[in-house]
Amino acid sequence: MTKPPTGGNRTGRKLGQKVKKTKLKASSRRWLERHINDPYVQRAKLEGYRARAAFKLLEIDEKHQILKGAKRIIDLGAAPGSWSQIAAKVTNSTQEDIRVAAIDFLEMTPIPGVTILQLDFLDDEAPAKLLEAIGSAPNLVMSDMAAPTTGHHRTDHLRTMHLCEVAAHFAVEVLAEGGHFLAKTFQGGTERDLLNFLKQNFRQVVHVKPGASRSESVEMFLLAKGFKGRQVEDDGAGED
Repeated sequence: MTKPPTGGNRTGRKLGQKVKKTKLKASSRRWLERHINDPYVQRAKLEGYRARAAFKLLEIDEKHQILKGAKRIIDLGAAPGSWSQIAAKVTNSTQEDIRVAAIDFLEMTPIPGVTILQLDFLDDEAPAKLLEAIGSAPNLVMSDMAAPTTGHHRTDHLRTMHLCEVAAHFAVEVLAEGGHFLAKTFQGGTERDLLNFLKQNFRQVVHVKPGASRSESVEMFLLAKGFKGRQVEDDGAGED
């Protein structure tokens, strides 16, 4: 069971630390103080995860069981790699038998059992390379992608939602029947057309906000469970 961190910790670091006044801007100092005092950050270091985001996935899985039985996983927007670490563990992926593919335009430190592509997911070559890396259809496509911010809220929102939509269509193209799709979205921001598309292709579609997602953040996750399988189009062959 994934338990939320408590006020104490086993890292030897006291919570409530302040950052000394330096040349840092006040906003940067506040961010740094929040980061070093975040119990999820400290727990991630303790348990060997690259980022606190690991606990978002673990908490979602605890309730929805999306990792159970997964044999192959694709991780979109994977850097720095905490979700891929979990994926490699649950699939028993090794260098001799790769079952996890991760992609990000940012450089990532290698993870045993994970093929890492330093590539923009929107690149035309990306889908084929991801499938080639794991050899067959994944049971889970997960996306923590977010567009680089411009400072304009509406623009940033639309760009990230576009990534979510592209990831959803990719999932429908590649998932094994019964598989799941998980992607970052924003509160009140999922487009109706995208929800309808997912409901047509999955047995259950829900929004989730794990405890590890900061309360002040508008971040949520869109979860589509139980892929129904790709529909075979009738090409008219054999008709009179």
